[in-house]
Amino acid sequence: MQSTKLNAQITAVGMYVPEKVLDNKYFEEIVETNDEWIVSRTGIKERRKMENGATSDMAAFAILDLLKTTSVKAEEIDVIIVATVTPDMFFPATACLVQDKIGAKNAWGFDLSAACSGFLFALQTGAALIESGRYKKVIVVGSDKMTAISDYTDRNTCILFGDAASAILLEPTEDLSTGLIDTLLFTDGSGKDALNMKGGGSLNPSSHETVDNKMHYIYQDGKAVFKVAVKGMADISYEVMKKNNLDSDDVAYLVPHQANLRIIDATANRMGISKDKVMINIHKYGNTTAATIPLCLTEYYRAGKIKKGDNLILAAFGAGYTWGAAYLKWSID
Repeated sequence: MQSTKLNAQITAVGMYVPEKVLDNKYFEEIVETNDEWIVSRTGIKERRKMENGATSDMAAFAILDLLKTTSVKAEEIDVIIVATVTPDMFFPATACLVQDKIGAKNAWGFDLSAACSGFLFALQTGAALIESGRYKKVIVVGSDKMTAISDYTDRNTCILFGDAASAILLEPTEDLSTGLIDTLLFTDGSGKDALNMKGGGSLNPSSHETVDNKMHYIYQDGKAVFKVAVKGMADISYEVMKKNNLDSDDVAYLVPHQANLRIIDATANRMGISKDKVMINIHKYGNTTAATIPLCLTEYYRAGKIKKGDNLILAAFGAGYTWGAAYLKWSID
């Protein structure tokens, strides 16, 4: 058994976004809304749609994109954790399908469901596997085909979501001052009625009635969710920063879940972080659920905006309710 204490560090990143773009004009033509309203309320200008393919395809593409940037081969991967609320099927797990598609013949894996907090929950889970000393290469991928469960007659939800996947590779380091330093994660099931998909599970098995009542689409009480999310994400981000004796000047970037620009702004204000230190791509992709945070990390790293040693605060809030924040010290040159 491993006796040396280890941290998990991110050593590679990858992403995939579908080619098809749904801009706000598209929604102006199918529901009663307009570009100005969408942008002012959410910050979203475009989002992507996976037309031919599933969540596992996007996840596999993101991981293959990651593997192109490193000497690690697919057969060297030990574990694959897929954070998603849009699995290809109830079973087998999407992780099994991804494992097969990328040729990771020596990996085991599983799906993790925590909605928009899914990546943070999966990151902590993957880190724990690395820290145990039993696994050396863990892939965490956030992948969601949200257009598959969006009701395009519901103007309150259909404008919000897009499809994407993004992956990270976790490997061990004996340098305890780098990698994933700390996480704070929470759930509160009393929020179950405000954001959910009611149909298809054991509570409401698929039937003509569940289909007719649109129970296989996202349901959201927008006002209720916004009220708790804006406070929850801001408070947890501030808490993880202060717990680790960080001031706003010490933080290179806030990496927030991309659900709503107003929630992001409130979180940055609570932390005393200026807008230039907040990762934002919601305008391009909308809310891609478990993919938003790693998507930001990948894009900003590849644009040369993150450097080794940068202090990053990751934060999310999602259905469940689920929420959390993480302190990550960037470890890729």
